[in-house]
Amino acid sequence: MSAKMLQTPSQTVGPYFAYGLTPKQYGYDFKNLSTNILESVPEGKEIITIKGKIFDGENKVIPDAMIELWQNDGEHNFFGRFGTGSESDSHFAFQTIKPNSVDGQAPFVTLIVFMRGQLIHSYTRVYFSDETELNRQDFVLNSVPAERQQTIIAQKKGSCYVFNIYMQGKNETVFFEI
Repeated sequence: MSAKMLQTPSQTVGPYFAYGLTPKQYGYDFKNLSTNILESVPEGKEIITIKGKIFDGENKVIPDAMIELWQNDGEHNFFGRFGTGSESDSHFAFQTIKPNSVDGQAPFVTLIVFMRGQLIHSYTRVYFSDETELNRQDFVLNSVPAERQQTIIAQKKGSCYVFNIYMQGKNETVFFEI
């Protein structure tokens, strides 16, 4: 008989990420408050997947971060949570709907990164590469220096948008002070 090894609260990052915030994903017998998959999709809306990895300053994948997705496009409010520690390649993935444009802004979702070594979580936005015209007009995106804008634009690959997060280094993702 083999026993399943689970993290204890002292082995998790921050406020008991695996144990308290994403328990089902990590094999605990507790109900999740939120998952990475939108459970009820409004009729006629396009379902998309946003997938990526989080890298440290040495370009190494961070295997134990937690990501939250917040989406409010004026019509829909969605929230999701995903820990990178249960995936063999340490990726995160969210299934949601493609957000609407609001007041001329480009469609976007907000991602919040929680991880070891951070006292305060990091906020970034995810814009979409197939929204070229709206991206050109977006006030927030255009407040970012042109050479860094690509760090917050997810690239469409089939039905998936790939968005990697770099915490430091030459490809560092743009983070926002909220």
